[in-house]
Amino acid sequence: MDNGKGKTHIGDFITWAEANGWEIRKKSGAQLHLNSGITSRYKGLPKEYSEFLSVVETCVAPDEQTWFICEADFNHNAEIEFRWNEFEMLSVEAAAGDPAWQSEITAWWDHHLPIVMSVEDGYSFYAIAADSGAIVYGCEPEFEEVEKVADSFGEFLAWMMSNSNR
Repeated sequence: MDNGKGKTHIGDFITWAEANGWEIRKKSGAQLHLNSGITSRYKGLPKEYSEFLSVVETCVAPDEQTWFICEADFNHNAEIEFRWNEFEMLSVEAAAGDPAWQSEITAWWDHHLPIVMSVEDGYSFYAIAADSGAIVYGCEPEFEEVEKVADSFGEFLAWMMSNSNR
């Protein structure tokens, strides 16, 4: 039985995702071991998101163009073409030759942890805003110009279930 709000959202989302053709691989144990580079850069991850990462090993949309960034991705143990911070790296590269702009980009990403990536209709992502726990959406060419889609990770999962076209 679950008495935690986050787990209910996570269980509901997993059920919905599996019913809608998402490839969900659950972890065998419910432990989370993020590398220190992630935990030191992004202190105080929302509990619901940490719970999601402790339960879900992979979560990929049916068209394989949208996916959640999971523990193995953050720890560089996944066999994927995109690094978890791919869009940050693209922005920093675009700012080559302008150290102040590069620093501004890095500082922005220091406060926005990407959690979902997509290559459908161009590059886009969802991220957790570290200051509020809100979930924001950004896309190319200006990844750092974002819009809020949910106030929390649990609300984001509910939003995904009701707006399954993204």
